[in-house]
Amino acid sequence: MTPIQKIEHELVDLKTQINKHPLYKTLETIEDLKIFMEIHVFAVWDFMSLLKTLQNLLTNSNIPWTPKGHGEAARFINEIVMGEESDVNESGEVKSHYEMYIDAMDQIQVNTSKIKAFITSIENGDSIEIALEKHKIDRAIADFIKFTFQVINSGKAHRIASAFTFGREDVIPDMFFEIIQQSKTDKDDNRYSKLLYYLNRHIEIDGDEHGPISLKMVETLCGNDEQKWSEALEVAKTALQQRISLWDFIQKTILPTKQMAVMQ
Repeated sequence: MTPIQKIEHELVDLKTQINKHPLYKTLETIEDLKIFMEIHVFAVWDFMSLLKTLQNLLTNSNIPWTPKGHGEAARFINEIVMGEESDVNESGEVKSHYEMYIDAMDQIQVNTSKIKAFITSIENGDSIEIALEKHKIDRAIADFIKFTFQVINSGKAHRIASAFTFGREDVIPDMFFEIIQQSKTDKDDNRYSKLLYYLNRHIEIDGDEHGPISLKMVETLCGNDEQKWSEALEVAKTALQQRISLWDFIQKTILPTKQMAVMQ
């Protein structure tokens, strides 16, 4: 069994919890999707910081340029960045996946004020912690983001690659497939065609392209170093646990609104 296979074996139970999470069947109406997207967009946003940190560590954007010596890993990450930061939407327009998600939110009139105000604070120089507190971001979302930036701030490429690969790219295709399959929303409802395009696009490129590339990147960065493989496993487990906690929070947020609707 290879080190990658060992990690994937260790993660089976956590991935099953995510793929079988009761949240998906809770997504029955447009209103349910609105709550889901207003929270999930923060995970869509912080994903890009993981990705760009890896790109900064594995390539050189400084002038004058000098080689970093991570040729294979640099190629992997540059291919992923191109797909995530400049993909093509359903209308043939070039956009980042975050921008595509915001468009999907706008299509069904999801409130984007909180995520946009949060990002504006970051642009104006606020730290992650200050921005989270200033905009009263719910604890489950804040914990998810804080973990992401804790890994980023470690400065260790193999740890960041593990969070990126096992916490995002490796699990997203199955996770989004379950959202489409288990939710009771009408797949032919054009009111959220942009969201379905976003989900299907991730199932396609993360499953067929980015996922396998990410696994190779982890292999390259960990090499034969047992300590690095151990740290990669630790980060991967925590990343999946954070996802489960976020899904728990979204479900708990949706359920009371359903009870109120029944009472009315």
